[in-house]
Amino acid sequence: QVQLVESGGGLVQPGGSLTLSCVASGSQVDYYTIGWFRQAPGKEREGVSVIGGRYGGTYYSDSVKGRFTISRDNAKNTVYLQMTSLKPEDTAVYYCAAGFGIVVLNPDLYDNWGQGTQVTVAS
Repeated sequence: QVQLVESGGGLVQPGGSLTLSCVASGSQVDYYTIGWFRQAPGKEREGVSVIGGRYGGTYYSDSVKGRFTISRDNAKNTVYLQMTSLKPEDTAVYYCAAGFGIVVLNPDLYDNWGQGTQVTVAS
């Protein structure tokens, strides 16, 4: 099992930037895929970006590709999501989640979830 704690959410103007952090704890955390997912009011939870374990790659949804960057610091057991050129439609609760042996954007396949952090993009 992996425990996850997100931080870094807030209110930002359109076109602005924000960086989210996800601190993971547990056994062999660096072997887990960790991803960022979001859920807007009235919408289903969707995958934003994931980063594989030690030797895995990165994946992005089409809606954020070119604007968001995911990275991880295994020494700190932390995964970051740098968000730039933010749009009002990026407004949502952002969750990080961990999964073992998968590198996909489907949230249904992840077992370990954080509590979420609110991101609001508005002028």
